[in-house]
Amino acid sequence: MTSTVQQQDAWVDAERDYKLGLRAGKLVCQNPKGKSLASVPKWLKETETAESLLALADWLAEHELDCLHTVERWMLRSLSIPRAVLTEIWEDPAWRGGIENMVIVPVAAGGKFDLERAGLLREVDPKRGLGVIDLDGETQWFKSDAFAVPHPILIGDLEELRELAGDLGIRQSIDQLYRPIYQPTDDQLELNSINDFSGGHFEQLNFATSHCRRLGYPVRGGYATCRVWENHALIEARYFIGDEYPESPTWTGGLVFVDDSQKPQRISSIGPVTYSEGVRMASEIYAKRKVDSSEEDA
Repeated sequence: MTSTVQQQDAWVDAERDYKLGLRAGKLVCQNPKGKSLASVPKWLKETETAESLLALADWLAEHELDCLHTVERWMLRSLSIPRAVLTEIWEDPAWRGGIENMVIVPVAAGGKFDLERAGLLREVDPKRGLGVIDLDGETQWFKSDAFAVPHPILIGDLEELRELAGDLGIRQSIDQLYRPIYQPTDDQLELNSINDFSGGHFEQLNFATSHCRRLGYPVRGGYATCRVWENHALIEARYFIGDEYPESPTWTGGLVFVDDSQKPQRISSIGPVTYSEGVRMASEIYAKRKVDSSEEDA
């Protein structure tokens, strides 16, 4: 099954019989003889046509990010998505780039995920359904009314699917198959906080908050945060990074999980996706700490 989207340059008429277009978000042009130029002349970049195309490029880039973030939310919130939605958005390259090659599963009428039938999404057809490659490398078609993008910690055959994707040269735009996953130890189940990532030193709180934002984690009240909707409840993972002056040194603290009433939750009471994503956040931030010589020698 192949599903490569072929895109050709589209040109619009510009001043002095030149033509302008967009290629991979960049402005490109042809001269009046139809020859593509290595760069766009300065005067042509300053025309109204060029400015309109650059504005379109900005919108397309933002749209692509919105699509990626939406598909990731589907995964993080274990949402059941109507098949009709995917049928409608599939022809949009931005949507398709986000969802194609993701592991999906059919969802039964009662909302249960059929994880035994997980496969890599490769095609969408209004009549045949959702075309996936299964663990045997065969094409299967899902005709259920809904599907889901499961978090990797829920996928029992994760290693086999990773191997299949590697053999087929399949890449994902969203980190699913190779997303780091974490499970609590028996000793951690009765705790209210995880302290494995405490004591991470940053020379300035500014440095820590900047790392959080680059990694996509909002910072509120001295905590990096990550919200996950699981088992019909919203839980927020909070990892303390400091609440002093922005220029002051800081050390990280514990990782806690709170419900919508701000009550800390016992680790045994939160879902596997919530725990995994919270620890993933803490580990990513902790990895950016300043490592002194004693840690390097350990």
